[in-house]
Amino acid sequence: MSIKWIDSRDIAIELSEQYPEIDPQTVRFTDLREWVMALKEFDDDPNHSGEKILEAIVLCWMDERD
Repeated sequence: MSIKWIDSRDIAIELSEQYPEIDPQTVRFTDLREWVMALKEFDDDPNHSGEKILEAIVLCWMDERD
């Protein structure tokens, strides 16, 4: 299974497992973008990310932590 930028929930789950000590609210978008692209399952065009997509990932990641 591959993960695309639109898979905010799946990305958030992967990030919460890989970075359990990180508070998603403190992550810079530049770092978040790099972390997403480094995920093993990630397979999408790096240029398709934007602020709205990264915001959605952060919100889902916050939900995962709760």
